Amino acid sequence: MPVAPDPYPAFASYAYPHRLVTTEWLSANLGTPGLKIIECNADVLLYGIGHVSGASKLDWRSDLDDPVTRDYIDGERFTELMRSQGVEHDDTLVLYGNDGNSHAAHALWLLTMFGHTDVRLLDGGRDTWIGEGRDTVFETPEPPRSRYPHTERDDTSFRAFREDVLGHLGEPLIDVRSPHEYAGNPGEGGPGTALRGGHIPTAVNVPWTDALTSDGRFRSRTELDEIYGAIDAGPITVYSGVGERSSHTWFVLKYLLGRESVRNYDGSWTEWGNSVKMPIATGRL
Repeated sequence: MPVAPDPYPAFASYAYPHRLVTTEWLSANLGTPGLKIIECNADVLLYGIGHVSGASKLDWRSDLDDPVTRDYIDGERFTELMRSQGVEHDDTLVLYGNDGNSHAAHALWLLTMFGHTDVRLLDGGRDTWIGEGRDTVFETPEPPRSRYPHTERDDTSFRAFREDVLGHLGEPLIDVRSPHEYAGNPGEGGPGTALRGGHIPTAVNVPWTDALTSDGRFRSRTELDEIYGAIDAGPITVYSGVGERSSHTWFVLKYLLGRESVRNYDGSWTEWGNSVKMPIATGRL
């Protein structure tokens, strides 16, 4: 059963304010029937040193990635994952993590493609919860298995592939990596996991962290409109290094700003920069 949204007034100006919750709301709703909490960190070891009471752990690599196909888990494995974590299809899921919620947003993007309708982010993530001195526990929950129905992933609306990007160069494309990664500067972000540094031609650089304040919360609607307002209306594709940071920008564009046609190229620079004959652009800062 879905849980009532967070009525926090500052969220009201976002396109889909129910996609965010505050630490105050989460603290007040711990134990509410129909609420499941999931921690998904860039550093997978953090969960073991304390987490929100009742939160289960999601490892963004071992739980979500297929180790053979260089793709995500299929419908069968996803369904088993949800059942093992006690998640029902109509539950409200609140995700949070460290590193500005980058990997929590990536998990949210993937859960959305699998059709889970009520998935929310904890504004400020793990760092805000810990920074406010809120209670954490070490116990790992052991919920009863759920009856989550078998579901398949739908890649058509929210995911872009290399050939999609190549065939639509010139349409709005956002590189959310750091300026040094975008420029391909050796030793300063450089190519990362790719053999070549630089960026996809025509991509503009809007680092994903621009959407966050210094304390890791999302900027106001007015500020976000200023940051992304120059991007043309219509279909937008975002990419990063391996697709997790761009999931965060996908969340901002789709749910906070209401851009209806946003896709995440999760192959991102790792795939593009390692592919033969893919065009690249470079530029030093």
